[in-house]
Amino acid sequence: MPRVAKTKTDKITFYGTGRRKKAIARVRLMDGKGNITINGQNIDEYFGTDILKVIVKQPLNATNTLDKYDVIAKVIGGGYTGQAGAIRHGISRALLKANGEYRLTLKQAGFLTRDPRMKERKKYGLKKARKAPQFSKR
Repeated sequence: MPRVAKTKTDKITFYGTGRRKKAIARVRLMDGKGNITINGQNIDEYFGTDILKVIVKQPLNATNTLDKYDVIAKVIGGGYTGQAGAIRHGISRALLKANGEYRLTLKQAGFLTRDPRMKERKKYGLKKARKAPQFSKR
């Protein structure tokens, strides 16, 4: 059963959780005019570069719902790029709960697939995950 709730203003809300690298985003999708709020700030204030704003809006543009829903996201961990990817993943999952017909469009664009790439752990005897100390014969 999809997690759908009515808020105090009786707007239907759809929830989605998105993850990328170390970033985790909790996304709420509500009927509205296309406002995107991230951690209490407008998207223009939160993300400095236009590329990150485009990444966040990709699922809404793909489904032609940019002016139909308001997005409220809370994101923790990671850097700005990882956070933008996590928000995109969360919006895609919430759109899927809002309308199941978006599945084909979102799946073909690759927005429903969780990016599995993570930082590799540091190994003992090495300086970083793969960087070895300088070799010397003597």
